[in-house]
Amino acid sequence: MFFQKIITILSENWQMFLRGAAMTLYISVIGTIFGFIIGLVVGVIRTIPIPERGWRKPLLKVINWLLSAYVEFFRGTPMMVQAMVIYYGSAEALGIDMDRYAAAIFIVSINTGAYMAEIVRGGIISIDKGQFEAAHAIGMNHFQTMVYVVMPQVIRNILPATGNEFVINIKDTSVLNVISVSELFFTTKSIAGSTFIFYPPFFIACLIYFIMTFTVTRILRLIEKKLDGPENFILAGNQMQVARPEDMIRKNS
Repeated sequence: MFFQKIITILSENWQMFLRGAAMTLYISVIGTIFGFIIGLVVGVIRTIPIPERGWRKPLLKVINWLLSAYVEFFRGTPMMVQAMVIYYGSAEALGIDMDRYAAAIFIVSINTGAYMAEIVRGGIISIDKGQFEAAHAIGMNHFQTMVYVVMPQVIRNILPATGNEFVINIKDTSVLNVISVSELFFTTKSIAGSTFIFYPPFFIACLIYFIMTFTVTRILRLIEKKLDGPENFILAGNQMQVARPEDMIRKNS
């Protein structure tokens, strides 16, 4: 009986479930990309050394304070509340009539950016200071050191955390139903309200969320393994190569 209800609801509403899942993935992907860019910029700025004197010192202190306030605010408040404040608050306080889907991407982006900023900052801090000193010793400034020496390592190191943020965003887009964004949760709630059957639709939504997050996790792990390279490296050129056992046997015989 239960599985029959699931089959019936899925056969009658599969297009709505598909549109809801597609919207969830769309908002999650765009929001994660923009959030990664925001976090990258904020994280790099917050690690710029503050000089002991000069006009840059007060400027960097003010910028760091503003960026710290941004990070603490969006990490310390729920995304659902942020969605309500930004979407409805922009209309009431500023008179701006935001498109709900643009607002959804904006909300996910700035929320993800706050978390990614701390992840990037931690990744930069984890790089050995000797690399900074070596780069400065050969004449690189801070920007060149970041671009050519530090950031390639940081991006590789924070890839698992970035993937984790993407998976979290897939699930957290469900809170955007408070501003009537037709993502998967909102679509499921609409189906349940129209059929007066609640458990089977949400069970289907649960499976769809799991399939999306499981698939994304596996793809990200494959990318990580690809970036790691092969386990066994063979030195090329005129470098010494490791002899194979069968070659040693032929040589001795």
